[in-house]
Amino acid sequence: MDKKAFFFTIALFLGGSCAVHAQQGNDDNEISVTDGKGNEELIVFPEAMGYELDSLMNLYMAKTYLDAAEDCQMKDVNPVFDTVVYIDRLSRIPAVIEMPHNDVVQKFIDRYSGRLRHSVSYMLGASNFYMPIFEEALDAYNLPLELRYMPVIESALNPTAVSRVGATGLWQFMLPTGKRYGLEVNSLVDERCDPIKSSYAAAQYLRDLYKVFGDWTLVIAAYNCGPEQVNKAIRRSGGERDYWKIYPYLPKETRGYVPAFIAANYIMTYYCDHNICPMTTRLPAKTDTLMLSRNVHLEQIAAVCGIGIDELRALNPAYRRDIIPGATELSCLRLPQTEVGKFIDNEDSIYNYKADVLLSRRATVEVNKAAASSASKTRSTARRSRSRARYITIRSGQTLSHIAKRYGTTVSRLKRLNGLKGTSIRAGKRLRVR
Repeated sequence: MDKKAFFFTIALFLGGSCAVHAQQGNDDNEISVTDGKGNEELIVFPEAMGYELDSLMNLYMAKTYLDAAEDCQMKDVNPVFDTVVYIDRLSRIPAVIEMPHNDVVQKFIDRYSGRLRHSVSYMLGASNFYMPIFEEALDAYNLPLELRYMPVIESALNPTAVSRVGATGLWQFMLPTGKRYGLEVNSLVDERCDPIKSSYAAAQYLRDLYKVFGDWTLVIAAYNCGPEQVNKAIRRSGGERDYWKIYPYLPKETRGYVPAFIAANYIMTYYCDHNICPMTTRLPAKTDTLMLSRNVHLEQIAAVCGIGIDELRALNPAYRRDIIPGATELSCLRLPQTEVGKFIDNEDSIYNYKADVLLSRRATVEVNKAAASSASKTRSTARRSRSRARYITIRSGQTLSHIAKRYGTTVSRLKRLNGLKGTSIRAGKRLRVR
């Protein structure tokens, strides 16, 4: 679409019969939007925009390597600018992906620069850990680098984030999509939580979506709700392929997803203009990777090598139960570079440390044959007993005493075999005699 047509589309979206007015909805996670005809709809904030800062600051990397900026000279006040200022700033972001301004985008900018400003401070600090990984993965597939801010709205840069529908990790992969892009997920491993592997999987997925849609804004929408939903919105709009034209036909969370992406790019670029100070970052020690062919528990490494278990978990977030299943397939262990030699020198001691407790899966077990034989005999006796069972039909005038005498048994046994409490019986009924 040429520039003139694009601005005409945005003008229709912002003014005239299609004008929207964004207001805070009743639910704190929604925006109420009213179009020029007075129709109201709700747009949902992405789930990560509701994460509490306290929970983010409890992450190992944050607790260990992030601090509030003590030399921050900025007042904790969010200044308000004229609309033309926001439009100008968005236009100056060096990006391939369109980042237009409208009332919905502004509402998301206001949320990031206002209520979420301290979370933005955290994410600016945490970006020092993760942005180089995102950029390398995107660059490897020749994708626009502004996509590096998608995990800001996906997970608030929490590598172990799990959404209410089960999307997991920095890039919030659902289980089928993650597996389709080579991320191992089983009872012990969830590579959706691995920052490096998940970033390369996300880059591949974004590349494939672009092959389908040929438009980055539609790609971002499809990443959120799936390509099927975007294609459905295209069909319902009469074949339009402009995000802002199919916008009313998208799921309400996806209507907020692209504006949130634009707002994330804005706030991560112009945070200083909103008096937001990034948290100061102390970069962690360099790490190295070992490939293991035996099972090992992180507690074994922690105890023998003297490394904190929380640090090991932070460096190896894909291992769900602290077990590295090297015996299943060659598996990587990330360690601080200074600790690699210690692991190699103490490898036998590590594998042997409390192995019977920490790695308690038995390879073989003994069967209790005596008990099994006894149980088999009991079952066999019961089967023979059932096979010899005999029933008669009670005739008029017969009593339990007469029947017991005739069949060589006792009244009490007949009562037990037939669940009788008394001695009263009726003609025509079946009675078990043995």
